[in-house]
Amino acid sequence: MTSQHFYLATLSFAFGIALATVFGFSLYTLVWLLFGALVLALCWRRAGARSSSLTLYASIALVFFVLGALRTDFTLQSFGQSLLESEVGSEVVLRGLVVQEPDIRENSQQLYLETETDLVLVSLERYQDISYGDEVLIQGKLTKPDSFTTEYGRTFNYPGYLLAKGIEYRVSFATAEVLAEGKGNFVIAALLNFKLALMENIESLIAEPAAGLGEGLLLGVKQALGEDLESAFRATGIIHIVVLSGYNVMLVVLFVMYILGYFLPLRQRVVVGLMAITSFALMVGLSATVVRACVMAALLLIAQAFGRTYLVLRGLMFAGTVMLILNPLLLVYDVGFQLSFLATLGLILVAPQLERFFTKVPKAVGMRGFLLATIATQLAVLPLLLYQIGQFSVIAVLVNVIVLP
Repeated sequence: MTSQHFYLATLSFAFGIALATVFGFSLYTLVWLLFGALVLALCWRRAGARSSSLTLYASIALVFFVLGALRTDFTLQSFGQSLLESEVGSEVVLRGLVVQEPDIRENSQQLYLETETDLVLVSLERYQDISYGDEVLIQGKLTKPDSFTTEYGRTFNYPGYLLAKGIEYRVSFATAEVLAEGKGNFVIAALLNFKLALMENIESLIAEPAAGLGEGLLLGVKQALGEDLESAFRATGIIHIVVLSGYNVMLVVLFVMYILGYFLPLRQRVVVGLMAITSFALMVGLSATVVRACVMAALLLIAQAFGRTYLVLRGLMFAGTVMLILNPLLLVYDVGFQLSFLATLGLILVAPQLERFFTKVPKAVGMRGFLLATIATQLAVLPLLLYQIGQFSVIAVLVNVIVLP
């Protein structure tokens, strides 16, 4: 497959997902589109050398557009079938397993509770001791999430955001009783225990707020910063350094490859590096930004192992397509996925175009590189930031150039 065919296929696949998510398509319509793609392919084949490449491109675009739409329809059909639908608005008692590390907030914690039929988001008071792998009994009012207006006047599609995580229902202000412990995956539980031990050691050796910053840089635990410091990071445009992204993943990769470089050959280092990437992703949670960064880092290591050239743009498109095959709802409903993808695209496509305008900026401590990266990513994500969040820091470029080195 040529580069043109690859990019056309991935973009058409994503376009099909986007339109199917927003508008929906009947199976009848998709079958006719697929039939049209087949006719175009046959026409291109019969014409042989005299055929136009546009016919082939149109056929490829239609096929992958239909595949994207079909994948989305298949995912959406899994929702709206739950027996819990009749219980919405009522007090319920649910028994299930905590399948992710609890999300600790300032005054509450959120649990992802897997029952026999559904994944439910449960909110309860912060200080109740509940961990990944606990089997719990939850009591509270079952509701469906609603969209809400942010402090900057934007409407956040909260139902869609949760739907991308596989959640249709939530229970707020719940009471919980732990029935059993250690029911989760042994490997994930061990990684989370290691993460907790690492955080405890950081907090015992370093004073706050530096300890919270360290936990954010290494593990993406931005809650450790505290509300005031997190707000300051957002206002100055540097919250990205404590949000899980390619930055955190590359810290892991570079550390592992550097240490192992003293006593292991390249291919063995790559195997251990891939294991480290997977372990890190499981430890910090499989958010869209982490998965994207981990897939791209894994492709880079594999390319190095086999002596191949790593094409970053193709790696980004491949990572995005894999993620959308697994969960097509990320494209429209997950702002983190959108921002991560656009920021990386800005680094790849925009930064090289800007470089000729900044030749006089010194390269000391990476100053020019940080300046180019910041401007490129800010330009790439600016429209989405203004549309989705309504906030943009006018001093972000200056602060990033000072802070990032």
